[in-house]
Amino acid sequence: MAGGKLTPRQKMINLMYLVFIAMLALNMSKEVLSAFGIMNERFEESNNAAVQSNAQMLASLDAKASEAGGEFATAAKTAHTVEKLTKTFYEYIGALKSDVVKGTEVDESTGKLPYESMDKGDQIDELWFQGDKYTAKGDEIISTIEKYKADMKAALGNNKKFTSTVKEIEAKFNTDKVKNKDGVEINFLDYHFKGFPSISSLAKLSAWQNDVKKAETDVYNALLGKAAVAAASYSNYEAIVVLEKNAYFQGENVKGKVVLGRYDANTSPTKFDGPGKIENGQAVISLTAGAVGEQNINGQFTFVEDGKEIPLKFAGKYVVVPQPKEATISADKMNVVYRGVVNPMTISFAGVSDSDVTASAPGLSKGSGPGKYNMSPGQGTEAVINVTAKLPGGKTANSKKVFRIKGIPAPVGTIGGEMYGAKGQKSRLAVSQIGAKLPDFDFDVNLTVTGFTFKAPGQAAVIVSGNRVNSQCEAAMARASRGDAITITDIKVKLEGSNIMLPKTAPVVFEIQ
Repeated sequence: MAGGKLTPRQKMINLMYLVFIAMLALNMSKEVLSAFGIMNERFEESNNAAVQSNAQMLASLDAKASEAGGEFATAAKTAHTVEKLTKTFYEYIGALKSDVVKGTEVDESTGKLPYESMDKGDQIDELWFQGDKYTAKGDEIISTIEKYKADMKAALGNNKKFTSTVKEIEAKFNTDKVKNKDGVEINFLDYHFKGFPSISSLAKLSAWQNDVKKAETDVYNALLGKAAVAAASYSNYEAIVVLEKNAYFQGENVKGKVVLGRYDANTSPTKFDGPGKIENGQAVISLTAGAVGEQNINGQFTFVEDGKEIPLKFAGKYVVVPQPKEATISADKMNVVYRGVVNPMTISFAGVSDSDVTASAPGLSKGSGPGKYNMSPGQGTEAVINVTAKLPGGKTANSKKVFRIKGIPAPVGTIGGEMYGAKGQKSRLAVSQIGAKLPDFDFDVNLTVTGFTFKAPGQAAVIVSGNRVNSQCEAAMARASRGDAITITDIKVKLEGSNIMLPKTAPVVFEIQ
């Protein structure tokens, strides 16, 4: 009806069509108003049920917190914070509903509001809006909604179990401007309430209360589930590998099983017979190993169930092996150690705790972690590492190993980080850094270039201090032509943070484009 140039006849037909639609709307208005009233009744019934249901869940959380504590106590604390925030906001919305129906009398015959006559919205329009802006009451409503969202988000924190709940609260109470049917952005309250029948606004506010109660329900459900899972399983269960015995010969078939074991103070047995004692719901074994060979461990737990003693026997095996006589020493990177870098090493003695193993050598120091050491060799061609182990019974065992000491290999020169040559404009070389790299070297080292020689075709060589070209280099480069090759030679390189100079560095070439 809107496109192109219309004839007077067509304009008249369109106008009559609009009048016809308006008449239909007037005829249906009472039914629509009644429908909003019924919607409001359903929301209020649901809200009343939610109030009772949520109270029961909160009481259940409190009871579990009192009985078991732990996760349930933490969950109950969060639940009460949410309950307080929900109650405050729910009652605030209830006060807004009272403003909507102010001056409207309940029908004595039905006990309900006169929905069909609640077709005006003057109460809200005058109280919340002033022109295209909010009144002080309107601003108060927006700030109260924002405070509810912020407080709920703070109460729930960053727990992933509440992510969907927080997102739902943000979405349902998003107070940003809304585009109307014409694509024009209008204020949030204008879009939902301005000019609407009072029964429509009442139903909308009841829907808000329903959203608030649903969020509260979701939080309680998540807290009950989270606390129950934490108390009943994940925090107290452990996957345990149970082998037929605890030592095997090379090539022997290893047999066993993996079981789930649960332990906590609430499931401690009333009696334990075996080589150890009960600590935090689990038996801690302590015994002296017997003769070399396979040995048995057995005993019995006793639990009380329904007034009766329930025995639970257990049996296992372990193998006693001879005391070790040889240390195990290996270089983590290769079979040599390099001078000028820290060489990580692992040093252990079979069957002996790391605290009872001592290793010594010039430049050797203890690292982070059991058996971890750092070797920084000095002069010479060999490093000898001596290891002493304190064996059970007080005896000691000694061992040693010899490592070759090598210097760091010669590096390769770079221009702007590129090895083996680079191309570009003169301006690129003027701002590029001359550096060096160690290709195929297994250690991470930082190299510093302290000087180099700059040579342009037909020009005298320029000796440079530092790692960038100087004014003399730029003058020589200015006389170079496209296709000429600038060579960087005699690159002086040292290890960063030391005075160790590296062997002769391979030159690098820059081709002028």
